[in-house]
Amino acid sequence: MPKQPEGTAKQRPGALSVEETYRTCDPTTFAFPTTADLPPLVEIIGQERAVNAIDFGVGIRSHGYNIFALGAPGTGKTRTVNEFLEREAENLPIPADYVYVHNFDTPHRPNAIKMPPGHAGEFRSDMETLVEALQSAISQAFESEEYENQKREIQQKVSEQQETRFKALKELAESRGFTIMRTPAGLAFAPRTTDGQPMPRELYNELPKERQEEIDKGLEQLNEELQDVMRQVRQDERHGREAQHNLDREVSTFAAQHLVEDLADKWKEVDEIAAYLEAVLKDVVANANDFRKRDEDQPVMIMGVPIPGGIRNESTFRRYRVNVLVDNSSVHGAPIVNESNPTFQNLVGRVEHMAQFGALVTDFNMIKPGALHAANGGFLVLEARDILTKPYAWDALKRTLKTGQVNIEDIAQQMGWATTSTLDPEPIPFSAKIVIMGEPYLYYLLYQLDPDFQELFKVKADFDMMLDRTEDNEHLYCKFVGHICQVENLPHLTPEAVARVVEQASRLVEDQRKLSVRFADLADLVREAAYWALHSNGHAPDTIVKAEHVERAINEHIRRANRIEERVREVIADGTIMVDTEGAVVGQINALSVSSTGDYAWGQPSRVTATHRLGDGELINIEREVDMSGPIHSKGVLILAGYLGARYAADQPLSINARLVFEQSYGGVDGDSASSTELYALLSSLSGLPIQQRFAVTGSVNQRGQVQPIGGVNEKIEGFFAICKAKGLRGDEGVLIPRTNVPNLMLRSEVRDAIAAGTFHIYPISTIDEGIALMTATPAGEADENGVYPEGTVNRMVADRLADLTAKARALREDKSKPRPKKKPAKGQPKPQEDPEI
Repeated sequence: MPKQPEGTAKQRPGALSVEETYRTCDPTTFAFPTTADLPPLVEIIGQERAVNAIDFGVGIRSHGYNIFALGAPGTGKTRTVNEFLEREAENLPIPADYVYVHNFDTPHRPNAIKMPPGHAGEFRSDMETLVEALQSAISQAFESEEYENQKREIQQKVSEQQETRFKALKELAESRGFTIMRTPAGLAFAPRTTDGQPMPRELYNELPKERQEEIDKGLEQLNEELQDVMRQVRQDERHGREAQHNLDREVSTFAAQHLVEDLADKWKEVDEIAAYLEAVLKDVVANANDFRKRDEDQPVMIMGVPIPGGIRNESTFRRYRVNVLVDNSSVHGAPIVNESNPTFQNLVGRVEHMAQFGALVTDFNMIKPGALHAANGGFLVLEARDILTKPYAWDALKRTLKTGQVNIEDIAQQMGWATTSTLDPEPIPFSAKIVIMGEPYLYYLLYQLDPDFQELFKVKADFDMMLDRTEDNEHLYCKFVGHICQVENLPHLTPEAVARVVEQASRLVEDQRKLSVRFADLADLVREAAYWALHSNGHAPDTIVKAEHVERAINEHIRRANRIEERVREVIADGTIMVDTEGAVVGQINALSVSSTGDYAWGQPSRVTATHRLGDGELINIEREVDMSGPIHSKGVLILAGYLGARYAADQPLSINARLVFEQSYGGVDGDSASSTELYALLSSLSGLPIQQRFAVTGSVNQRGQVQPIGGVNEKIEGFFAICKAKGLRGDEGVLIPRTNVPNLMLRSEVRDAIAAGTFHIYPISTIDEGIALMTATPAGEADENGVYPEGTVNRMVADRLADLTAKARALREDKSKPRPKKKPAKGQPKPQEDPEI
């Protein structure tokens, strides 16, 4: 062992105390027997930035200021958003109702009517009552004696006119010696005999030719008179029908007009209703016969049930119905709609069809509303992932926001498929606030890839995952725990149990100075602790939750998820995966990494080895050579080359080829948390100093040799501790971590107990010199003003080795550059000719 120079002992860092590896929560600061004695939670814990953004987004009414609430699941987005929306909705007016009615001019394009809030259902009932009243009034009007008398007068007048015309024609025929006969083909004329009978054909044939021609000419004149009379008769009948039609119009108008006008007067404040009822009156008068009772209108039996008016009544009066699309009669303030399945049709509505005689038919009564209709004038809350995964839903939402109208369209038309004939309802004016909640990456993807997103969602409510661990926030956590117990009727927690929940909240964010605001995870912990309090093995159920129950809930959760971790630990303990925890080896070190199965993460050690030889300064990452290294890990390895060159060979080339590898690694490697570990192994290989295998290392490094913080520090320490324990804990094992990671330590009680007993150690490291000195039990050494390191130090040994390799490389190059003696040709062989170009 080289002699330790003076002034280098300070480079050996000391181990952390147990107090530095965990921040406890003092339950004596909680002045309550159980959480049942706490006041209700009315505050929103943390999230000041997001709360202010939502408050701003809910209050501003300008176009495009819709809200996107981004944050990890369980951070309270839904609760926070709904609280603000409910508070704002109470102060907003109830939005208008909307109905669809039949368009008598363009039946395939139903009209939308905006109604006063909560009155759509009343108007629908009024129209149903009106139709019933019209049926009764029109039927009575057409059954009245006055109507029958006027009808008979019209019929009698036509009959008298026809009789007069035919009588005159008969007299004319008789005066000319002809008689009128009725035949199957109609009226006909025939010459008359002296006794007044029609002349037989035989007698006619015996007449002289002059007489026959005279008779034929008379018949022709009479037929012309007959045609003229028949034309006048048809005119009389047409005038009679017109008179009858006018009578029917007068009667039906008289019967219906006052009913329609009364309804129009009731709804005179709605302009569209006046025009609609005017069209209804015209249609009723034009189709008055549909309102007259007939024998076929008697009730019919369908499946044993009497249907008043029969099927004709159902189809005849559908066009006078009112389809209530939006009814806000039960709404207090503005509506808040949470749509959990935002498909295209669930958003914008749909037009349904029904099978009738083998065909699909529809009308305005089969228009169904969507979430946009229900939220009109209020708020619509959607999940980003849901709406983005539903075909055409995102485009429909953007189109509605840009146009300010809700268009009910057939999705088959959107897809370009052939479809049955359908309706084109009049668009509904739209004005509502849209709130979308989702993960941060979805927000940034939409912001970058969708130009419309920036214009339509201008309010970003960014939910944090942690908040400062202050005494006030710890007391808010107590209220939160009490709120969960109160709402879900769970046993309440003691101050000690709440303190353990607070400590676990710091563990979840790996920071002694912070608390997690993923309240879904903390609520699960409270529920599971309550379960174990009620199901204590071998004991009577506890009516309150204690700290031991919270601890058991944590351990049971780990136990349900750590099967793979235990299997990996077994193969390391039995030597299948080689990891040493004792002895010292040159160029070999224990690296720490984090593995995850999605719901559970754990740390495990891996052996890293380094070798070197004379070369041209190439630092080879074997994982990278076989495409098993991620970009961040490859970057970390390249940083090592920069560190070696800047520190040991600033004025000369590096003449080594070094190889680094994670032994028994059969999957990909990424991240730079092992870059300091790889550098330690390389320095050990160059210096020839063995690294004590009782250490494991984590931390990234920069080109200046400073050790940088990493993630998963608790899992990594606990993973190495578990391996040491499985192999037999001797008491000198420990982990080197970046000093900047000390505030991130929230270790499990088992590891803390070992630290307190002095059988396991955590060493905070700031520089590579500190770490290599600790693991090799040799001072690293500091360079003097000439850049020379003291004898017997790690850095001196590395520098000497690199200088030696450089000298050997130079000697080899010089040897290659010396001219070599020419060989004499053997006897009998011609002397080779020299090339003048060489």
